[in-house]
Amino acid sequence: MKMLVPLLLLLGSCSGQPAIAPGGIVSNNPCVDGVLAAIVAPRQIAAVSVYSHDVTGASAPLAWSRSLPAIGTSAEEVIAARPRLLLTGNLVFGGTNAALAKAGVPIRAFGVPATVAENIAQVRQIAAAIGREAAGEALVTRIEDATVQMPARQQSAIIWQGGGFVAGKGTLQDELLSRAGYRNASTSYGLKQWEQLPLETLIRNPPDVIFMPILGQGDAARELAARSKLLRHLRGKSRIIGFPDKLLFCGGPTIIQVMRVMRERGS
Repeated sequence: MKMLVPLLLLLGSCSGQPAIAPGGIVSNNPCVDGVLAAIVAPRQIAAVSVYSHDVTGASAPLAWSRSLPAIGTSAEEVIAARPRLLLTGNLVFGGTNAALAKAGVPIRAFGVPATVAENIAQVRQIAAAIGREAAGEALVTRIEDATVQMPARQQSAIIWQGGGFVAGKGTLQDELLSRAGYRNASTSYGLKQWEQLPLETLIRNPPDVIFMPILGQGDAARELAARSKLLRHLRGKSRIIGFPDKLLFCGGPTIIQVMRVMRERGS
């Protein structure tokens, strides 16, 4: 490992991105990055997740993320960065977090919240971990304001993401639909938390509103084009509202964006 660290640092310096400054706070989780972007002090973060440099998956603003070096989830990369604190996810594969802890890397791990309350608690935990409690509370206030319960619309709705998956009961997205005044139609199709809804079933029994991606790249773009062509049969029955998949990946400030789409475009 002693020989590996200098090699990794050298490779990082040749990759075209800035080297990761040792002794800093590093995040390799894009959901954590979304929270950090809203609460950190300038130059407080040494690196963000490589996924936060990807326009299709970033929860944090791209301009902020791409101003920082990117780091992956492997133990070797993190150890080479020599952080004083790693903010990461609970689901890192292959026992990576255990290996990092054994190597002496201080870690705070966070899962994906399933409710607004869990999301708010997580924002506070991340803020406390980096000493930005006041900024964390400001973000909490914004989330609370965005998620105030709206009157029932008497409309059914689904969030229908790429691959045909639908957010069902027990998900954060289900709670957000309810707070925006919608009735989640997933239960009328017999779906649970995250299950696929066949296009044929949807066309036979459409909800009032369908939140779904309308733009994509590669295979995703072709899937969406085919889906949109068939959904033309629902004109006058359902409203289709653009809802990028990346709004489903995380909580944090993403919740504010989700509620804005549901309230303003769904009205």
